[in-house]
Amino acid sequence: MTQAAEATIDLSALRHNLQVVKKHAPQAKIMAVIKANAYGHGMMSVAKALEQADAFAVAHIEEAIQLREKHKQKPIVLLHGFANESELKRASALSLQCVIHDERQLSLLQAFSQKINLWLKLDTGMNRLGFSPNTIMQAYGLLKEDHKVLGLFSHFANADQVDAKSNQQQLKLFHDTSLGPGLWRSMANSAAILTQAHSHYDWVRPGIMLYGASPFSDKSAQSLGLKPVMSLSSQVIAVKDLAKGQAVGYGSRWKAKENTRIAVIGLGYGDGYPRHAADGTPVVINGESFTLAGRVSMDMICVEIGSNASVNVGDSAILWGQGGPAINTVAQFAETIPYELSCRLTSRVVFKEVDNG
Repeated sequence: MTQAAEATIDLSALRHNLQVVKKHAPQAKIMAVIKANAYGHGMMSVAKALEQADAFAVAHIEEAIQLREKHKQKPIVLLHGFANESELKRASALSLQCVIHDERQLSLLQAFSQKINLWLKLDTGMNRLGFSPNTIMQAYGLLKEDHKVLGLFSHFANADQVDAKSNQQQLKLFHDTSLGPGLWRSMANSAAILTQAHSHYDWVRPGIMLYGASPFSDKSAQSLGLKPVMSLSSQVIAVKDLAKGQAVGYGSRWKAKENTRIAVIGLGYGDGYPRHAADGTPVVINGESFTLAGRVSMDMICVEIGSNASVNVGDSAILWGQGGPAINTVAQFAETIPYELSCRLTSRVVFKEVDNG
């Protein structure tokens, strides 16, 4: 029986990466972003490992409900706020902090009798969610008497592009917007935490760096002092000899340039491995790096191992993570980002946790 693909989650690496955040933003409180099942790593386990964070941030009310069952006192921030009166009531019952970003939410709050802890979101140029600079003071005025407004939120559009002019434009707009004394400010995501100390303010919101991936296309996670949290692996299920000119996989995209061998690995896009990974994507078997040969199938990938490598059926192949290629590297070969790779793993993958701390 072929062993299922396995994702190993290193909880000690999570704690290490949290310390990297603290090193870069020593004066700020840390709001650990664990939405989308902690970027595919398992929200409840990640929350337990990151209990030293000052707050957790999630996107949806369902995530907050699950978290609150185990973390009775921890501040939990609902990044999208609430969509209707029912969600508002649940947020109130769970003592959530809600990020408010539009007029509809304002109307619901004005008609709601219970006091809610709120953040107001300012749109400084991302142009997704948030009040404009012209309307946010009005929103604050309507809320401050009946609810607890904690502070001001915004979000960078190009923090991963360190020299982008828009970063400073957004930051200036955020800095120049004042709701009043004593309110918190939060703007810095992972990229800004690492490169823009002047954006740290009172709260930072690390996401991808907590999971040991780089937010930058030109800087490795290792160079930033981060450790990979997720390691994806599977087994070699076949080794085949190929003659020069023979093709591998659907569409015969890859052809052997000489007599060689391939190893077939039991994992594919049905497990969440990126279907668009290009020939040459690295895979590590027995400590040696090999490269993808041919299109990714639903249940299999093939790598060229050459004529001399010691690779056998049953050997472990590391697709990304500890002992294998960086998840950023695989993402580049698949023309995507590491966020998507970790989030897209399917239920066929078996998750296990280790704690080397």
